[in-house]
Amino acid sequence: MQKRRQVMCPSPPRWRVGKRSPTLAARRGILVRERLALESARDIDVVLFDKTGTLTLGQQGVTDIFSVSGAAAESPKTEAEKEKATQELLRLAASLEANSEHIIGRAIVSKAREQKVDLLPVQDFNAVTGQGVVGKINGQAVIVGNLALGKAKVPAALEDQVVRAGKEGKTIVFVVRDGTVLGALGLADVIREESRAAVNALQKMQVRVAMLTGDSKDVATWVARELNIKEFFAEVKPAQKAAMVKKLQGDGSRVAMVGDGVNDAPALAQADIGIAIGAGTDVAIESAGIILIKNDPRDIVKIMRLSRATYRKMQQNLVWATGYNIIAIPLAAGVLASLGILLPPALGALFMSASTVIVALNAQVLRTMRL
Repeated sequence: MQKRRQVMCPSPPRWRVGKRSPTLAARRGILVRERLALESARDIDVVLFDKTGTLTLGQQGVTDIFSVSGAAAESPKTEAEKEKATQELLRLAASLEANSEHIIGRAIVSKAREQKVDLLPVQDFNAVTGQGVVGKINGQAVIVGNLALGKAKVPAALEDQVVRAGKEGKTIVFVVRDGTVLGALGLADVIREESRAAVNALQKMQVRVAMLTGDSKDVATWVARELNIKEFFAEVKPAQKAAMVKKLQGDGSRVAMVGDGVNDAPALAQADIGIAIGAGTDVAIESAGIILIKNDPRDIVKIMRLSRATYRKMQQNLVWATGYNIIAIPLAAGVLASLGILLPPALGALFMSASTVIVALNAQVLRTMRL
């Protein structure tokens, strides 16, 4: 019987991993995939945000609660009465929607939980596709949905508010009890609280802020107004996003594109710097040079500050090293010995060591920098 020869494969090397401190960017939730992207961030003129999932959460939320006569025993007059009527309206809507799996229903229930509103038991619940939900609360028929389902009309006291919310692109859900319209709820894609701070900080840094979205002009106008963004592009198709980046680059501006979706990938690649939200798609992340791990738009400000600070340190270190080479080395070599100026070689060597130490310490100062 032939003896099989055992082939010994060398085991992979074991790398000794020390407890290295994470980089300044990583510690602040910024993953730099391309070093050049971080270096170029200091020269950015325009930051272009994709709206959905970047400036907004990409999910529905209750933005407005409009109550009318009927929510309380009489028309609310004082602020306390108005607040009571609003809470009652939200209570009825959330109690009914708690039995629904629709995205609008979940948003209403989430709002009620946020405001710590107690829900009521519901009987005879039924969901009507495309129209809303119906049921009984305390023996009274309650409808949450469109007016066609409740066979009711918009009350005059509610008309202006509903029209204005509709122009802002919000979804309007009415609450009807026993045939009487109690009020309505306005829902829209929720704006991130961090977005306001990010836009304000960028504008203070003299950086133009722009937004693009596939939503209607009314929706884009509302979001832009809420965030104080002067320049935006609405009803942009996915294939047109890269063209919008080119348009901004047309006057020589350097553009940073921020997005999270598959359809953002061409625009991220076209931009001078592509920045992807960490919760975005793999395609968007692969197309970006920098990734925001925390999904926080304020990190874009940190990227630019870090880039500018790094560049300043490079300049400072270059000036110090160049000064040493131009002055200390020639003096130690005796260039001005005829004038009686001579730097002892030992002192020149000391300066050389000091130069290395100073450059290293100056670079380490970045670790303590607050972004």
